[in-house]
Amino acid sequence: MYEIVEARPLARGIKLFVIKAPRIARKQKPGQFVIVRLDECGERIPLTLADADPEAGTITLVVQAIGKTTMLFNMLEAGDKILDVVGPLGKPSEVEKFGTIAVVSGSVGTAMAYPTARELKRAGNKVISIVGARSKDLMVLEDEVRAVSDETYVCTDDGSYGSKGLVTDKLKEVMAAQKLDYVLACGPVPMMRAVANLTAPEKIKTIVSLNSIMVDGTGMCGGCRVLVNGQSQFACVDGPEFDATQVNFDVLTQRNNMYREQERVSVERLQADPQAELERLRRLNRKHECAAEAHWRAQEQEQEPAATPADPPSQVPMQPRVGTAPVVGVAHE
Repeated sequence: MYEIVEARPLARGIKLFVIKAPRIARKQKPGQFVIVRLDECGERIPLTLADADPEAGTITLVVQAIGKTTMLFNMLEAGDKILDVVGPLGKPSEVEKFGTIAVVSGSVGTAMAYPTARELKRAGNKVISIVGARSKDLMVLEDEVRAVSDETYVCTDDGSYGSKGLVTDKLKEVMAAQKLDYVLACGPVPMMRAVANLTAPEKIKTIVSLNSIMVDGTGMCGGCRVLVNGQSQFACVDGPEFDATQVNFDVLTQRNNMYREQERVSVERLQADPQAELERLRRLNRKHECAAEAHWRAQEQEQEPAATPADPPSQVPMQPRVGTAPVVGVAHE
């Protein structure tokens, strides 16, 4: 079980979670992600690692409530626990000194872009960040992005904050004003496609982080299959970052829309009685945690030597209490 040590709203429908996961925190790198399962009956969802603290043993996830699982996730608070966090998964971002780079992100995509932008800055690049959202109440991590950027531009579609317009409008202005050596785009598929269309004629190396549907996150299920340079690749093990000029965005969009109807039905069920669903989740996880603890205690007792008539209980040598990972609730870090 993985404990939530902090949970706070960032924007409308978007919440930040700090979760205890020491081994993932030590091994993660920018651009990687985790697969989360809230309970034993839940679906597996991929979430980008927005940050990590190896010393505290925590990872940071930013979750936007758009489907049943993410809606239920965002109902959790500090002290709650979730069943599985598997990772780090995927290939890390390519971090080296490119020169002048633009990091373009849309709303919750900023959580994907931020750790990579930070490391690109540390590598000696000039970082220009363009952060967008439909409106001000969907803007996230602006202060964090500003702290790792040489220049930061904020855009909203409705003009409620920053410049009115799309991130591609601002990117076009930046490209006209200075030479870019590298562009990273993270966010909605239409936005990433628009960025790719803008930079391709200028032959600017452009990378996109694909948010395809995933199940296991290890390349076995094929659910995250994407078409890159005319060949099938898996976003979970070959990505999630790919050369934007080689991605078939039509296929990506089609596959991401495959389960819209099932998702709609699931959301309606959740919204019919969200509190009951939350209590069910908590009840299942308490039961799972109790079962895991009982299994652990049984394993410990099996390794303790029994007392014999020649050895009174008080004289039985103390043995180290070494447990093995329980069958129930096995840690996937």
